[in-house]
Amino acid sequence: MTCRERLEQLFREQGVKYKGTTHPEVYTAQEVAAVEHVSGYAMAKTVAVSADGKLVLVVLPAPHRVDITKVKRALGAEEVRLAKEEEFSRVFPDCEVGAMPPFGSLYGVPVHVDRTLTQDPQIVFRAGTHRETMTVAYADFERLERPQVGDYAAPPSVPAP
Repeated sequence: MTCRERLEQLFREQGVKYKGTTHPEVYTAQEVAAVEHVSGYAMAKTVAVSADGKLVLVVLPAPHRVDITKVKRALGAEEVRLAKEEEFSRVFPDCEVGAMPPFGSLYGVPVHVDRTLTQDPQIVFRAGTHRETMTVAYADFERLERPQVGDYAAPPSVPAP
Protein backbone atom coordinates (compact mmCIF):
# COMPACT_ATOMS: atom_id res chain seq x y z
CA MET A 1 0.00 0.00 0.00
CA THR A 2 1.37 3.42 -0.91
CA CYS A 3 1.47 6.28 1.54
CA ARG A 4 -1.31 8.06 -0.34
CA GLU A 5 -3.48 4.93 -0.27
CA ARG A 6 -2.84 4.60 3.46
CA LEU A 7 -3.93 8.22 4.00
CA GLU A 8 -7.00 7.85 1.76
CA GLN A 9 -8.06 4.75 3.70
CA LEU A 10 -7.71 6.62 7.01
CA PHE A 11 -9.72 9.57 5.70
CA ARG A 12 -12.50 7.35 4.30
CA GLU A 13 -12.74 5.35 7.54
CA GLN A 14 -12.90 8.54 9.61
CA GLY A 15 -15.25 10.46 7.29
CA VAL A 16 -12.70 13.16 6.49
CA LYS A 17 -13.11 15.25 3.35
CA TYR A 18 -9.83 15.55 1.50
CA LYS A 19 -8.41 16.61 -1.81
CA GLY A 20 -5.52 14.80 -3.47
CA THR A 21 -3.52 16.41 -6.25
CA THR A 22 -0.64 15.50 -8.51
CA HIS A 23 1.85 18.13 -9.65
CA PRO A 24 5.30 18.34 -11.25
CA GLU A 25 8.09 16.94 -9.09
CA VAL A 26 9.32 19.53 -6.58
CA TYR A 27 11.44 19.13 -3.48
CA THR A 28 11.01 22.00 -1.06
CA ALA A 29 7.82 22.76 0.83
CA GLN A 30 7.88 26.30 -0.57
CA GLU A 31 8.04 24.90 -4.12
CA VAL A 32 5.05 22.68 -3.33
CA ALA A 33 3.12 25.71 -2.06
CA ALA A 34 3.93 27.55 -5.28
CA VAL A 35 2.82 24.74 -7.64
CA GLU A 36 -0.31 24.17 -5.53
CA HIS A 37 -1.06 27.92 -5.50
CA VAL A 38 -1.41 28.05 -1.71
CA SER A 39 0.24 30.20 0.92
CA GLY A 40 3.43 28.80 2.39
CA TYR A 41 1.72 29.17 5.76
CA ALA A 42 -0.89 26.57 4.75
CA MET A 43 1.76 24.13 3.49
CA ALA A 44 2.72 21.72 6.27
CA LYS A 45 6.43 20.90 6.17
CA THR A 46 7.18 17.64 8.00
CA VAL A 47 10.68 17.43 9.49
CA ALA A 48 12.06 14.30 11.16
CA VAL A 49 14.18 14.96 14.23
CA SER A 50 15.95 12.69 16.66
CA ALA A 51 15.23 13.54 20.30
CA ASP A 52 17.35 11.53 22.72
CA GLY A 53 17.59 8.84 20.05
CA LYS A 54 13.84 8.65 19.32
CA LEU A 55 12.29 9.74 16.04
CA VAL A 56 9.81 12.63 16.27
CA LEU A 57 8.05 14.61 13.53
CA VAL A 58 7.95 18.39 13.79
CA VAL A 59 5.37 19.96 11.49
CA LEU A 60 5.54 23.64 10.64
CA PRO A 61 4.58 26.08 7.88
CA ALA A 62 6.80 25.91 4.79
CA PRO A 63 8.57 29.26 5.29
CA HIS A 64 9.66 28.41 8.83
CA ARG A 65 12.68 26.42 10.03
CA VAL A 66 12.86 24.01 12.94
CA ASP A 67 14.41 25.71 15.96
CA ILE A 68 16.37 22.88 17.61
CA THR A 69 16.70 24.81 20.88
CA LYS A 70 12.93 25.28 21.11
CA VAL A 71 12.30 21.61 20.28
CA LYS A 72 14.84 20.51 22.88
CA ARG A 73 13.21 22.69 25.54
CA ALA A 74 9.63 21.67 24.62
CA LEU A 75 10.44 17.95 24.63
CA GLY A 76 12.65 18.11 27.70
CA ALA A 77 15.29 16.30 25.67
CA GLU A 78 19.03 16.42 26.23
CA GLU A 79 19.99 15.87 22.59
CA VAL A 80 17.94 16.99 19.58
CA ARG A 81 19.14 17.05 15.98
CA LEU A 82 17.75 16.65 12.51
CA ALA A 83 17.29 12.95 11.83
CA LYS A 84 19.53 11.27 9.28
CA GLU A 85 18.00 9.85 6.12
CA GLU A 86 18.67 6.25 7.16
CA GLU A 87 16.93 6.87 10.50
CA PHE A 88 13.62 7.90 9.00
CA SER A 89 13.61 6.10 5.65
CA ARG A 90 13.19 2.71 7.30
CA VAL A 91 10.29 4.01 9.45
CA PHE A 92 8.53 5.46 6.38
CA PRO A 93 9.23 2.73 3.78
CA ASP A 94 6.32 3.76 1.54
CA CYS A 95 7.47 7.40 1.35
CA GLU A 96 10.11 9.04 -0.77
CA VAL A 97 12.86 10.63 1.31
CA GLY A 98 11.68 14.01 2.55
CA ALA A 99 8.05 13.47 1.50
CA MET A 100 6.60 12.12 4.74
CA PRO A 101 3.08 13.24 5.62
CA PRO A 102 2.36 14.83 9.01
CA PHE A 103 0.45 11.69 10.07
CA GLY A 104 3.13 10.06 12.21
CA SER A 105 0.52 7.97 14.03
CA LEU A 106 0.30 5.78 10.92
CA TYR A 107 3.96 4.93 11.48
CA GLY A 108 4.18 4.96 15.28
CA VAL A 109 5.95 8.33 15.38
CA PRO A 110 4.85 11.20 17.67
CA VAL A 111 3.92 14.48 15.99
CA HIS A 112 4.59 18.00 17.26
CA VAL A 113 2.98 20.90 15.40
CA ASP A 114 4.14 24.49 15.57
CA ARG A 115 1.25 26.66 16.72
CA THR A 116 1.58 28.94 13.66
CA LEU A 117 0.29 26.08 11.49
CA THR A 118 -2.94 25.88 13.51
CA GLN A 119 -4.05 29.31 12.30
CA ASP A 120 -5.03 28.21 8.79
CA PRO A 121 -8.37 26.40 8.34
CA GLN A 122 -6.79 23.89 5.93
CA ILE A 123 -3.38 22.31 5.58
CA VAL A 124 -1.68 20.98 2.49
CA PHE A 125 0.94 18.26 2.89
CA ARG A 126 2.99 15.77 0.93
CA ALA A 127 1.40 12.37 0.43
CA GLY A 128 4.57 10.30 0.36
CA THR A 129 6.03 11.50 -2.94
CA HIS A 130 7.48 14.68 -4.39
CA ARG A 131 4.58 14.75 -6.88
CA GLU A 132 1.50 14.28 -4.67
CA THR A 133 -0.16 16.40 -2.03
CA MET A 134 -3.31 16.20 0.01
CA THR A 135 -5.42 18.88 1.63
CA VAL A 136 -7.58 18.44 4.75
CA ALA A 137 -9.18 20.76 7.27
CA TYR A 138 -6.76 21.49 10.09
CA ALA A 139 -9.50 20.53 12.57
CA ASP A 140 -9.70 17.04 10.99
CA PHE A 141 -5.92 16.68 11.08
CA GLU A 142 -5.90 17.65 14.75
CA ARG A 143 -8.76 15.28 15.56
CA LEU A 144 -7.08 12.31 13.84
CA GLU A 145 -3.48 12.95 14.79
CA ARG A 146 -3.81 14.63 18.21
CA PRO A 147 -0.44 16.36 17.82
CA GLN A 148 1.39 18.14 20.59
CA VAL A 149 1.06 21.84 19.70
CA GLY A 150 3.85 24.16 20.75
CA ASP A 151 6.52 26.63 19.73
CA TYR A 152 9.02 24.69 17.59
CA ALA A 153 9.83 27.04 14.70
CA ALA A 154 12.23 29.84 13.95
CA PRO A 155 10.52 32.66 12.06
CA PRO A 156 11.09 32.82 8.32
CA SER A 157 13.85 35.03 7.02
CA VAL A 158 11.75 36.01 3.99
CA PRO A 159 7.96 36.55 4.17
CA ALA A 160 5.85 33.84 2.55
CA PRO A 161 3.47 34.72 -0.29
